[in-house]
Amino acid sequence: MARRGAPPEVNAGSMADIAFLLLIFFLVTTTIETDAGLDRKLPPIEPPENPPIIKQKNIFTVVVNKNNQLLVEDSPMELKDLREAAKEFLDNGGGTGEKGETCDYCQGPRNPESSDHPNKAIISLQNDRLTEYGTYIAVQNELVAAYNELRNREAQRLFGEDFTSMDARYLDPKTPDGVKDDLKPKIERIQKMYPQKLSEAEPKSN
Repeated sequence: MARRGAPPEVNAGSMADIAFLLLIFFLVTTTIETDAGLDRKLPPIEPPENPPIIKQKNIFTVVVNKNNQLLVEDSPMELKDLREAAKEFLDNGGGTGEKGETCDYCQGPRNPESSDHPNKAIISLQNDRLTEYGTYIAVQNELVAAYNELRNREAQRLFGEDFTSMDARYLDPKTPDGVKDDLKPKIERIQKMYPQKLSEAEPKSN
């Protein structure tokens, strides 16, 4: 018999069960967002002993100053024109046949003073330390878009599908392994035709 005046007892067992079920629910349903970064291949820590000789005409220089202005191949350029200029350089195909430099799929002007072949073409990007981050990203996007548009063109010609679409399906974890096995050689073939060689130089100090 309970004593008169004693406080009523609280059964905490059911509350612990509810708390445990809520914990399991949140563990199962909560997703952890991961930061997305720029897809870039960093240079090796140790430079090669015998670096390859690169012709100046195979380097497309893009400089962004502290005022967020572009200097492309030593000439001022608007951001809206950068993508087409980069595509023309990458797709120039000015090689003369020496050392396998002829490009039979390039559709550029074949200017002998511009890049010999897409696999030799390098885009060099340098920004000032005071360059705004938004401008830096916008320039990056235009240069990557130049590669993707050329890759899409060749993927459509060879496989009837955009490269970016194939790459997205290949990277999708829901894509069956059989489909990935079919996509992999196609993607690698297009990447070999237009390898993304985007070099970022050390930012300039003010």
